[in-house]
Amino acid sequence: MSNYLDEKQLIAECISGKRRAQQQLFQRYAGKMMGVCMRYARHRQEAEDMMQDGFIRVFKYLDTFKHDSSLESWMRRVIVNASLRTVNKKSFSHELIGRDLPDQRMDQADIVSDLSAQEILSYLVLLPHGYRTVFNLFVVEGYNHREIGKQLNIGESTSRSQLAKARKMLQKIILEKQKIAV
Repeated sequence: MSNYLDEKQLIAECISGKRRAQQQLFQRYAGKMMGVCMRYARHRQEAEDMMQDGFIRVFKYLDTFKHDSSLESWMRRVIVNASLRTVNKKSFSHELIGRDLPDQRMDQADIVSDLSAQEILSYLVLLPHGYRTVFNLFVVEGYNHREIGKQLNIGESTSRSQLAKARKMLQKIILEKQKIAV
C-alpha cells in the first residue's frame, strides 16, 4: 500500500475516487474522529454510525475543502455536524430539561484537574444526552450559545440552561464517584 506523505496529494487522490487513498485517509483520522463521535453518542454503536455517516460526508464534500484550515479541523467540523444530525433525529423528551438539580457548591475548584481524559469521558457519558451534547459543543468544540441553538434547534437561553445544568450534574457525578473511590 502506497504511503501518501503529502496531504494535498492524498486529498486529490481521494477526490478522484481512489479507494486506497480513501482507506488511508480513513485510517489516519478514524481514531480521533471516533473520539469526537463518542462524546455525542449514547453508546459505541451509535458513535460508529455517526462516524460512518461523517466519513461519507467527508468524502462527498472533500472537494470543497479550501485548505484555509487543517484537514483535521475541517473533518472534525464535518463529523460534529454529522453527529448533530443524529442527535437532532432524537428528541430531548427524555432529558431532564427544566428540572432543577439540587444546588451543590464546589469547594474544590480544580476537581477536574486531577482526572485523566478517560475518566472525564466516562463521567460525560453519564450525563443525559441533551446536556452532554450542549456541554461538548460549548466546552470541547468551542461553539457559542447562538450557534448551538441553531444547530440543535433550541433557543440560546435553553443552551445556556442546559450547559449550567450539565456542569452541575457533572460536578455531582464526579463528587459521588470520588466518595465511592475513597
